[in-house]
Amino acid sequence: MDTRKLIGHLAAAGAYGIFGFNIVFCKDIANSGAVPPMVFFSIRTIGAAALFWLLSLFLPREKVPGRDLLRMVLAGFVGLFLPQASFLLAIGMATPIDTAVLGSLTPIYTMLFAFAFLGEPITFKKAGGVAMSLAGVLLLIYNSTHAPGAVDRTQPLGVLLLLVNGVSFAAYLGTFRPLISRYSVVTLMKWMFVFATLVALPFSVPGLAQLDLAAITPKVGWEIAYVVFFATFVAYFLIPVGQKELRPTLVSMYSYLQPMIATALSIIIGLDMMTWQKAVSAALVFSGLVLVGRSRAAGQPTRKQAP
Repeated sequence: MDTRKLIGHLAAAGAYGIFGFNIVFCKDIANSGAVPPMVFFSIRTIGAAALFWLLSLFLPREKVPGRDLLRMVLAGFVGLFLPQASFLLAIGMATPIDTAVLGSLTPIYTMLFAFAFLGEPITFKKAGGVAMSLAGVLLLIYNSTHAPGAVDRTQPLGVLLLLVNGVSFAAYLGTFRPLISRYSVVTLMKWMFVFATLVALPFSVPGLAQLDLAAITPKVGWEIAYVVFFATFVAYFLIPVGQKELRPTLVSMYSYLQPMIATALSIIIGLDMMTWQKAVSAALVFSGLVLVGRSRAAGQPTRKQAP
């Protein structure tokens, strides 16, 4: 494996590893009731936009023509606003198992978008790898215990929002690779987060004005800081790095690391134990990743030019 491919794999794995903790923290923040979902989303985008713009001051300036700025507006809406806002709204309306199951469908959506918009072929290896990893994740999910304090039943709106979350992020991964390849990660993200913030502000300004900072406990405050810095700024820096070097389907496959990481941490700290089902799940997930990485499409040029 060449160095650039290795960097892509490490970036995708790092981003989704961070997202593994993000799910737990976002759930805790939502349960606290101190920060409404759209207010929390705006805090994330404002914080990340400020960090990316600050970082851009120390890097060479890239000129972005108006046509690509419009594409970045669309990328910010599809890749940031829709998936993040829908997830934060849905997390209090769905059980952990239903959230995990619906989230596990994202690589399938991504494979279909990449085929439709980028001409990335769906080979037997790729489809088999996705199916193998999906089976591993579903086996892990259905052998997990119900989280204490979670909602008992997923609401229909929660299902709809989780579908929006998965489909929208898959559309971003599966269609915007050509745009991403033309600019540095910082240039792309600083504009995308600005546009996502502008879309979110009309929905969050009243909540931001009424936010009771005293109601935010130190624990929730640290969780918010983690989500803003690591799960937004760092993770969204890493994802485009992975997108530049890897095919969209392979990038999205790394999302299957999230339940693996959560399970491993639970075992390490003594909240769970290793079983044969968990071992088989891990083997299936990683075997599927290897199979997709070795599929014929991984070495083929893009046939179509997307935004």
